[in-house]
Amino acid sequence: MALTGRAALLAALGSIPVGILEPSWTGMLAVNGTLALACAVDYALAAPVRGLTLTRSGDTSVRLGEPAEVHLTVTNPGTRPLRARVRDAWPPSSWLPGTETDASRHTLAIPAGERRRITTRLLPTRRGDRRADRVTIRSYGPLGLLARQGTHTVPWTVRVLPPFTSRKHLPSRLARLRELDGRTSVLTRGEGTEFDSLRDYVPGDDTRSIDWRATARQNKVAVRTWRPERDRHILICLDTGRTSAGRVGDAPRLDSAMDAALLLAALASRAGDRVDLLAHDRRTRAQVQGRSAGDVLPAFVNAMATLEPELVETDARTLVSTILRNAPRRSLVVLLTSLDAAPTEEGLLPLLPRLTQRHTVLLASVADPRVEEMTRSRGTLDAVYEAAAGTQSQATRRRTADQLSRHGVHVVDATPDTLAPALADAYLSLKAAGRL
Repeated sequence: MALTGRAALLAALGSIPVGILEPSWTGMLAVNGTLALACAVDYALAAPVRGLTLTRSGDTSVRLGEPAEVHLTVTNPGTRPLRARVRDAWPPSSWLPGTETDASRHTLAIPAGERRRITTRLLPTRRGDRRADRVTIRSYGPLGLLARQGTHTVPWTVRVLPPFTSRKHLPSRLARLRELDGRTSVLTRGEGTEFDSLRDYVPGDDTRSIDWRATARQNKVAVRTWRPERDRHILICLDTGRTSAGRVGDAPRLDSAMDAALLLAALASRAGDRVDLLAHDRRTRAQVQGRSAGDVLPAFVNAMATLEPELVETDARTLVSTILRNAPRRSLVVLLTSLDAAPTEEGLLPLLPRLTQRHTVLLASVADPRVEEMTRSRGTLDAVYEAAAGTQSQATRRRTADQLSRHGVHVVDATPDTLAPALADAYLSLKAAGRL
């Protein structure tokens, strides 16, 4: 039961003449007694709330930054018309700050025996599962003085997926992949390391590609054609430990690493390679294995949606053991982790020989563009100190990257905006050189 503002206003207005003309308990009782009777009648005529039937439909998944619509159907099985205000509650991160009140509240008018559908529009600001909370309904009588109020639990979950903002780089990398495969008309022949077929020599071909045995058999010059490696295994490893929680710009490092992993997965699956995912810190948080080329990207996006950085130190020994267990044959292992000196030198470096003697290892890390800005600071004493700190930070990262390179690791260190295309380019370079 809820008293409305209209009832309070009428009580105040009725008390004014009584207080001025004849201030007495009798006058107050006459005014408020009449109002109480009107409230009781209004409450009796309001449609019951508990007997309503509520169901949901609508979107079950949406990319971060895109709107989602969830429909709530309210059925009034009673004999009285329903005039109500409805609050469809969701977690605060389901809307932009300041828009929750307008988006979650609705006005309903449902005749007896009928149903109506209302739509709640969500605009999530974080990845993960957004679960609907209670639906609160306040049913008013014809006078609008007193209302019945009740809550219903109507479960619904909207999964907010990673945005995949690096998708815009995919067409240009696919074009480069087609050039490597020799399937586009370009000035250079397709590069690669796997034998594809024989064809007749034409002026301009590399003489090193001439197959002399085939030339002797058919009495005309034949050349070998090559194609990039195919059907290779790629294992993308996301480090979800404490270093992935550091914010670079407006997002954690983990989100930038996910975006780079999605672009690489899309590109590698189009190139005919098998791509798996492993998210790990002290234990495995998510894993995708054995998916077909068409299912790789949806599986990756769904697995990444609920991942959050864990405020624990990544167990490098367990991570390496898990990688070796999931990649028994030679593979390209892509580590999306930090280049911070302490965790890398103390955790990963001593274990690298176990990985590099069996696999090709590519390490990608998110660099902070603010550090580059700091190195250019001048003019004041504070700015000079900032420049010195930024330069020292960059030198430490370069030293760590050099140590990794000496162990045979290919290192990509780039800002959030450039990490995804840089990682894709590194993959294409390894593919063209036959290093997978």
